[in-house]
Amino acid sequence: MSIEIEEIGRDEYDTWDSYVEQSPNSNLFHQSKALELQAEFSGAEVHPLVGYKGQEPVGLFPLFEMEKGPFTAVFSPPPKLWIPRQGPALLNMQKLKRRKRERRLKRFIDGCVEWLDENVGHDYAEIRTAGDYHDARPFKWNGSEVTPEYTYVVDLTVDEDELMGQFSSDARSNIRNTDEDSYTVEEGTVEDVDRILEQVRDRYEAQGKAFNMARGFGRSLYEALPDGQVRPYVCRSDGEYLTGILAFEYDGRTHRWQGGVKPDFDVDIPTNDLLDWHIMSDAMDRGLDQYDLVGAGNPRLNEYKSKFGPELELFYDIEHGSAPATMLVDLYRRFA
Repeated sequence: MSIEIEEIGRDEYDTWDSYVEQSPNSNLFHQSKALELQAEFSGAEVHPLVGYKGQEPVGLFPLFEMEKGPFTAVFSPPPKLWIPRQGPALLNMQKLKRRKRERRLKRFIDGCVEWLDENVGHDYAEIRTAGDYHDARPFKWNGSEVTPEYTYVVDLTVDEDELMGQFSSDARSNIRNTDEDSYTVEEGTVEDVDRILEQVRDRYEAQGKAFNMARGFGRSLYEALPDGQVRPYVCRSDGEYLTGILAFEYDGRTHRWQGGVKPDFDVDIPTNDLLDWHIMSDAMDRGLDQYDLVGAGNPRLNEYKSKFGPELELFYDIEHGSAPATMLVDLYRRFA
């Protein structure tokens, strides 16, 4: 039996969200409210695709259609929102033996590609898969360029002493020996979401770089999604804001999304070590299993992230398109 691909309408979002909850590959940005906000703030049209084998759902694939000049591009996730990963989310495949699982996955991806060709006619596509999505071969077989990418993930299923023992000596010293009366780290408010992102924007601009996340996107996610999915953590000294990290969490994993900017003035407090430790400790108290440091592809930043003893996790960047379309999309990302 073939896989039938259908686009879910807004009146069916409850069904979509029930599938998102069931998938081991989904994340916060697959949820319908997050899809709507991504479409709104990126100026894209969202196509929430579902694959069915008979009546059984086998996969979800949110795709965002954008027109740039003479080209039509498709993304998952959409650009300029700084969403780490999205792509397909699978359902009801874990129970299958390898041969059936691979055949079903190929048919699902082939069906989505065929749906795009028939309904969108795109010139370019880029997909970044979730960390739990392990098989990108069907995309390669469809002519896409598949590039392995990496993130760091800290195991939070151990106790605090064992976790701390995996840290570098300087991280342990910074966390244990900083005078607790000299700072506070706590979960902030929606205003702190804005403050963290503006601090990131200012730091990028000071370096002559663009941080082009649409203003209001982080706040809107915080307000629209269930409580606790977006968490702004802030570090203060004597009541004064120093810096913060905007984290998000879903299905047992918390993510270090944005922030960690050094304070604008000299302060003898290891703010990032304290923030990261507080996020991990809080997550452990809530029973979460993993802390995703969101990226392991920048050698300079890896020096910091690796001191928490993380494991490498693989995901994929998948591109398909003509050279002119690819060039135009790259220019859009950098300068728009």
